[in-house]
Amino acid sequence: MDKFKEKLASLREEVNAADARASAAEAAVKTLQDEQTQKDHEITSLKNKLILVEGDLEKAENRMAEAKLNLDEGETSKTVGEGLARKVSLLEAELDSAERNLRETTEKLRQMDIKAEHFERKVQQLENERDTYERKVEDLTTKYNGIKLELDETLKSLEDM
Repeated sequence: MDKFKEKLASLREEVNAADARASAAEAAVKTLQDEQTQKDHEITSLKNKLILVEGDLEKAENRMAEAKLNLDEGETSKTVGEGLARKVSLLEAELDSAERNLRETTEKLRQMDIKAEHFERKVQQLENERDTYERKVEDLTTKYNGIKLELDETLKSLEDM
């Protein structure tokens, strides 16, 4: 009887440990999902910034083309064209930086997706393990109650004798 109670207590501890591991894994998945959402927002922001920078670059290129035409016509000075060229150069550098940042963020997002999938599989495995232990506990509880009932009936019949 004591062994049975010890076994039952052991199984309960295993179920509690499995529940704790499942909770930890679910928390990790939630954290990763939050990070993924944050990275998605960051990517969207960077894409918008990239679009704005590309628009600025196109405007600067158009102004530079106009300045070159005006320079050819003698209407503008050399310094305006150089200023626009510097602006174009700066915008191109900013565009390169934004594209590099976007690539890095995209790679980080891919890595987060892989981690999230791993943790989801782990959560599923732990949930299956927990379900198995719960079924074992239910089976053992049923057996225990049956044996206890049998013992009570036997003791009662012995007392009646």
